Amino acid sequence: MKLRENLRAFPPAAWILLGGTFINRFGTFVMPFLVLYLTRIGYSIAQAGLAVGVYGAGHMTASMLGGHLADRIGRRNTIVISMFGSAAAMLALSQARAFAPILALTYLTGTAAELYRPASSALLVDLVGRERSVFAFGMYRFAVNLAFAAGPATAGFLADHSFFYLFLGDAITSIVYGIIAISALPQGLRTYTKEERVGEALRIASTNRAFMIFLLATVCITMVDFQMASTFALHVTSVGLPTKAYGLLVSTNGILIVFFELLITTFVQRFRPQPVIALGYFLSGFGFALTGIARTVPALAATVVVWTTGEMVSSPMASAYVAQLAPEKYRGRYMGLLVVAWSFGMLIGPPLGTLIFARNPMILWAACGVLGVISSSLLLVHSRSRIRP
Repeated sequence: MKLRENLRAFPPAAWILLGGTFINRFGTFVMPFLVLYLTRIGYSIAQAGLAVGVYGAGHMTASMLGGHLADRIGRRNTIVISMFGSAAAMLALSQARAFAPILALTYLTGTAAELYRPASSALLVDLVGRERSVFAFGMYRFAVNLAFAAGPATAGFLADHSFFYLFLGDAITSIVYGIIAISALPQGLRTYTKEERVGEALRIASTNRAFMIFLLATVCITMVDFQMASTFALHVTSVGLPTKAYGLLVSTNGILIVFFELLITTFVQRFRPQPVIALGYFLSGFGFALTGIARTVPALAATVVVWTTGEMVSSPMASAYVAQLAPEKYRGRYMGLLVVAWSFGMLIGPPLGTLIFARNPMILWAACGVLGVISSSLLLVHSRSRIRP
């Protein structure tokens, strides 16, 4: 199906979902700058990395809880709880100064802010159907990255005036999305039954070896991807570039996705998913490996192009892959398992990355390349395995 035909087939409620997602993701100001914020107020690189890891722990909690809530209380209700809870937690975090409260509030922020993800993914598939899910997730990421193209650059300028503006802007955009969800989004499916045994979806998913290997590969590459919000920022400032340069480099990622991902998605959706995802994971690892030899804005922008290409190739296909294999009654929880894999990579990657970076940055960037090879190899070795719903 051509791009224009795909766009015409997109239902109005899905456009509303994408619009709300755009607003919320545009306002993701705090997370990309959390390491810089914490080091600016006096904490060490290791402590800042730990805080990002704690956010990842909240992300993981949200992944498991969000998928369950999406199937039990409905997609819309889960999104609303996430948005208003995120706004409250973000404003509270802006006022914390002692390290223990910062960690506790970072965990709560990660949980609340990421709770909506399985619900929004499941609602998108509810609205468009499995047959259009690859393109739908391409559109979803288009909205996310159109926002991300402008958000970090805006945040970089705000941070030069006051980091509090990052927290305030993040909270306001979450509230706006919450209002949109209440007033305009459909409820979506509720598939949870009282007779269903606790953990049944996880038990069914865990019996599929190929799916578990896919999740393992995703954990590996997510450890690499989340260097963008931690050690990549430290590398940019360590070579003498200003905070604005980091914001612009991160925005380059979003700009590339806005202009090219839908075209790439329309092309790759005709191929089998595992080899496509493997190619994307390899390029992501290779791109971050090149960071170690980049010292100028043009050189760093070139590395961003490489790992962004990997992201564009793999991410819509990975989400659609899970949506297509998931039984309808477990769709929210299967999408939750994918987000759990992302969360686990986020939990491990930034703390470990900042620890290695503080000792020897070149080892870190080489490890990113190795993880890219491992993740792609896992998928290629099992690319002939059929994943059963």
